[in-house]
Amino acid sequence: MSTDVITLPETQTTVETSRRPLVDRLHEWVTTVDHKRLGLMYIVYALMFLLIGGVEATIMRIQLSAPHKDFVSPQVFNRMFTMHGTTMIFFVAMPLVFGLANYLVPLMIGARDMAFPRLNAFSFWLSAFGGLLLYFSLVGANGLYGAGNAPDVGWFAYAPLTSHSFSVGHSTDFWTLSLLVSGFGSIGTAINIIVTILCLRCPGMKLGKMPLFVWLNLVMAGLVILAVSPLSAAQIMLSIDRYLGGHFFDTQAGGQP
Repeated sequence: MSTDVITLPETQTTVETSRRPLVDRLHEWVTTVDHKRLGLMYIVYALMFLLIGGVEATIMRIQLSAPHKDFVSPQVFNRMFTMHGTTMIFFVAMPLVFGLANYLVPLMIGARDMAFPRLNAFSFWLSAFGGLLLYFSLVGANGLYGAGNAPDVGWFAYAPLTSHSFSVGHSTDFWTLSLLVSGFGSIGTAINIIVTILCLRCPGMKLGKMPLFVWLNLVMAGLVILAVSPLSAAQIMLSIDRYLGGHFFDTQAGGQP
């Protein structure tokens, strides 16, 4: 009886992949358009920012643990409040949902990939860049203008707190641009999810036969378009107010906050 070991094709491929240089493997992940890899990258990205948001929440809770506590100053507390809320909504919750949708929806409807793979990758990197841009304000906002630091206008950023009179420096500009960039990424991903579900279902899978999770993501993607699109428009108007002297949110000049 022969005792030769036969290497299965899958095992051989795995061994060859493990022997490849780390730079080549990282390059594959950075340039990938595969929906599974992008879904995993969305989830890892969200978990990283979940850790950062958890640290910010811990700082706020320590400050609120007792009356008249001076763990952080009021200015730092406002910055932690702004960064935590923005992080948890736009850079944890939304990327986590998009990651699950990217990974599971094509598998559930029998599609080979998302409808627009390149748009899918572009949308992820827009969202990732938006998060990095927000946290770059910790060092960039102070260095560019000489005043301010991280955004401190609250994650809701109501006018007139976002005006130059109440928010000196570029911290609010970093907040605005980061949400604008990540918002475009969210809109692109939502459009991709909708088109994938409506156009790439396997033969015989009608809308009534789709899994409930796919329906959930279809509705979620529609809500993202309805919510993030006007939010992005508001960010553009706020940028015009701060950079070009617009008066969209200035009540003294006829604007509406």
